[in-house]
Amino acid sequence: MKTINIANGEIKASEISLGCMRIDSLSKGDASKLINTALEEGINFFDHADIYGGGRSEEVFADAIDMNPSVREKLILQSKCGIRKGFFDFSKEHILNSVDGILKRLRTDYLDVLLLHRPDTLMEPEEVAEAFSTLHSSGKVRYFGVSNQRPLQIELLNKYLNHKIIINQLQLSLTNTGMIDAGLNVNMKNDASIDRDDSVLEYCRLKDITIQTWSPFQYGFFEGVFLDNDKFPELNKKINEFAEAKGVPNTAIAIAWILRHPARMQPIAGTTNAKRLKDICKASQVELTREEWYELYRAAGNILP
Repeated sequence: MKTINIANGEIKASEISLGCMRIDSLSKGDASKLINTALEEGINFFDHADIYGGGRSEEVFADAIDMNPSVREKLILQSKCGIRKGFFDFSKEHILNSVDGILKRLRTDYLDVLLLHRPDTLMEPEEVAEAFSTLHSSGKVRYFGVSNQRPLQIELLNKYLNHKIIINQLQLSLTNTGMIDAGLNVNMKNDASIDRDDSVLEYCRLKDITIQTWSPFQYGFFEGVFLDNDKFPELNKKINEFAEAKGVPNTAIAIAWILRHPARMQPIAGTTNAKRLKDICKASQVELTREEWYELYRAAGNILP
């Protein structure tokens, strides 16, 4: 497994991470198999959130690996907070309370990274800054990030933060390419030219913010997987063609397409199947050419200007 330096900084992470949203559905044995498979494949970065399984996913994770200090030092743990039932909450009180709950469920003294989960339009950045400073000075959180935020939302936060944002989680897959489309269709009147994200891809590259891509196999908003899906015949034909030529599963090609981008994005694989995870990890050894990358992009239905 190749590695990346998150935000060009001190965190040396596997270029593919394991998302733990659904592991609450697994038995201890199956969860242990999944996590140990990840470690064997070179994955050291694990993504959580306090809402995953209502907090149960974090408990299952800690139980599955029998969390202790010697195990903890091998892991990079990230979790998220800010989503509550029916609203978002970036208040200082909620952030601090959420982290205490996360640490208790993960049976650890600290998080490597805490993300604010989606934007909260009622956010008071001064409060967030106070919460982050308290968490950092107490040793409970080392680094901070966000998910699904625009450049100016991050700029607003960074104006007040002593510890700047290093990660932005964004949806990206071969069938969800909006932040790439807008950068290719500049000064055009077609739908692909609509910039819904304020050039967030280029902004994150400029600011050394690592983009973590969620749902790398999904189309739409959790509408289903595009692999082996009759709705995407041309895309699957091209993916399977490259998979056969390179001797890897189709999942590896879909992830390799993300890894090929020079932004050095980190895909989050949310599978709960250990064999599927092994297949996904083969993407780290796949090299796509520029021509192959664009062939896949066009096969997904995108038209170059």
